[in-house]
Amino acid sequence: MRVRVACLTLCLAGLFSLPARAALFEDDEARRAILELRAKITALEDARTQQQQQYQQLAESVDPLKRSILDLNNQIEVLRAEVARLRGVNEQLAYDLAQTQRKVADQTDSLNSRLKPLEPQTVSLDGKQFQVDPEEKRQYEAAMGMVRRGDFGQAADTLQSFARRFPASGYADSVAFWIGNAQYGNRQYKDAIASFKAFASSRPDHPRTPDALLAVANCQIELKDNKGAKKTLQELIKTYPGTEAAAAAKERSQALR
Repeated sequence: MRVRVACLTLCLAGLFSLPARAALFEDDEARRAILELRAKITALEDARTQQQQQYQQLAESVDPLKRSILDLNNQIEVLRAEVARLRGVNEQLAYDLAQTQRKVADQTDSLNSRLKPLEPQTVSLDGKQFQVDPEEKRQYEAAMGMVRRGDFGQAADTLQSFARRFPASGYADSVAFWIGNAQYGNRQYKDAIASFKAFASSRPDHPRTPDALLAVANCQIELKDNKGAKKTLQELIKTYPGTEAAAAAKERSQALR
């Protein structure tokens, strides 16, 4: 009996102890779940805290960048304003340069127009080219104008004055020749003979030398020196055959016979 009672008591105790033990197991699992949840929450909070710290660090690093960008934008605006100013200055300088160049060109043209009459000029005469000063050319042409007008006395004086003033002139040969012609036209035959002979002896290759010798013969004829004229004509025919002066000399020589 006692055994039965003890067994029954044990069974009852076991029966009554089963729910308590089950509750105990359930509390442990809940506790573990709570702990795990708490751990997850703690991890999330740590992660959030870390993210916040990273964000703060990022914000702190971005702020200087923002300020740098703002400064850069300000600098860009300043540079734009400076470029605009310089563009305006450049346009003004370009305009001023164009105006200056135009003025310089006008002044240069004006100066050239004033200097041109004073510049040496190239002249072609008796088969050669040379340069003469404007005044030199003016005086020569003035003297030749006197010859063409028949003012032989004044022409001779002017040509001789020219020869003294411009002894190295390119006109020197022509002047020497026309001095003789002016003297001939003024009936200064002896002076003309001297002038033409000096011309011929000093310029034997000049294209006007045959004409100078023919003029010497003409002066001799005017002075009734037919013998001298014949000699001069023969010299001309012999020295310069084939020239127009030589042909005229042949006719003149035949007329003197």
